[in-house]
Amino acid sequence: MSAEKRIQAPFTPETAADLKAGDRVLISGTIIAARDAAHKRLVETLDRGEELPVSLEGQVVYYVGPSPAKPGQVIGAAGPTTSGRMDSYTPRLIKHGLRGMVGKGYRSEEVVEAMKDHGVPYLAAVGGAGALIARSIKSYTVLAYEELGPEAVAAMEVEDFPAIVVIDAEGNNYYEEGQAPYRKI
Repeated sequence: MSAEKRIQAPFTPETAADLKAGDRVLISGTIIAARDAAHKRLVETLDRGEELPVSLEGQVVYYVGPSPAKPGQVIGAAGPTTSGRMDSYTPRLIKHGLRGMVGKGYRSEEVVEAMKDHGVPYLAAVGGAGALIARSIKSYTVLAYEELGPEAVAAMEVEDFPAIVVIDAEGNNYYEEGQAPYRKI
């Protein structure tokens, strides 16, 4: 595994291309929170030929449905959800400028192909560490679909948000690389 990298979000094409499978990163800047229901609404908006309620250009989406904040907190636990839930929507959103994704678990071949075609990496946050991850979230502002509650589209200002590059923009897959030494020949 490589050394830890400090990166800024939204991602530039250069930042996205520089991330390699296995890189440990600390993200600072603005990332977008959105889950299943929000992804469905975004794609339905595109299907109707309407403009999206938020620009996806360069954005990094975190697949999260945070728990309610306790008094004095910005956000409750904010652990990743399974990324595969968004796979049917992801290629379309990548075509509309999405530049990075953070979640947990595997991605479909269709998503990986879209990532390679558009230079988009996929990163993983540690499942089960939602309370710890929440410490890196400095603000949470709903941008669209407020009625979806924790599944709304929101902007999150983050500082040193920890993640690992799982699939880089070239399609290299750290899940596969990490398991390879343990496979029986």
